[in-house]
Amino acid sequence: MSKVPVIDFSKQDLLQSGSPEWNSVRVQVLRALEDYGCFEASINQLLELRRAVFGAAEELFDLPLPTKKLCVSESRFRGYMGTAPPSRLHESMSIDDAHIAGNIEQHLTNILWPQGNMSFSKTMVSFTELALRLEKTIKRMILESFGLEKHMDELINSTNTNHHLRIIKYESPETNEPTLGVRLRAHCDMNALTLLYQNEVDGLEIRNKDGEWIKLMPSANSFVVVIGESFSVWLNGRLSSPYHRVTMNGNKVRYSIGLFTSPKGGYLIEVPKELVDDENPLLFKPYDHDEFMAFYSTQIAQGALSVGLKAYCSA
Repeated sequence: MSKVPVIDFSKQDLLQSGSPEWNSVRVQVLRALEDYGCFEASINQLLELRRAVFGAAEELFDLPLPTKKLCVSESRFRGYMGTAPPSRLHESMSIDDAHIAGNIEQHLTNILWPQGNMSFSKTMVSFTELALRLEKTIKRMILESFGLEKHMDELINSTNTNHHLRIIKYESPETNEPTLGVRLRAHCDMNALTLLYQNEVDGLEIRNKDGEWIKLMPSANSFVVVIGESFSVWLNGRLSSPYHRVTMNGNKVRYSIGLFTSPKGGYLIEVPKELVDDENPLLFKPYDHDEFMAFYSTQIAQGALSVGLKAYCSA
């Protein structure tokens, strides 16, 4: 059975653009994304945060439901979300612009703990900072691989990018039969790049090019990195976002924390001219990500089978 590649990012001090170490890892990243659309990023600094991160997640979801529902947002698919009672098989809490440390405290911690919870804030900020550094490194490697260095500021600049932090709990289904742990069917992420970190309870599966489902069992010091459809569109289809899902069995609770980066509203996603020629015609029209998400959420509200991003902006 095939296995998603594991790439070591622990030697951050040696990963400087142009160094032999950087070039070696960059080749591995491109090959993994071409073959799977994802990979496991090993980074030892995660081990220092692991106990605190999942302790904070457990503390968060142990709050009473009325308290959790205080976390609201005007943005779509943000704030507190949960499957309908009585099952509560899936709950999540999320905020936008998590790269701004004060946002975690203002829009999450202080809402749920008016008396304050400094330990929770510090843990989430430390986790987000580590994920952000890795996300920027990976984006830079992808752009270098396609000779798109001049677009670095455009793609990495937080002015154009939203960093969405989501903390997720999958309640145990208490059965040994594989059960969908989420409401959604198998799907591709519609953002640019996803970094996921999970506890010891596995459940994430990736579909490879042959259509077989690969169960990911990342180590305690690894993020799962998944390229999203937005980045795939910007790259004119050079890389593809993989279908993935969560399946669960047994009687253990699964926690997952993810950093999802996506284009901000008002920033037009447009394929660079360098990626279009006679052999590679333009596949996608320019689009605004917020406008697409508004269209997508309207479809869901109407009970329609949602149109994916690539179909939405197909040239």
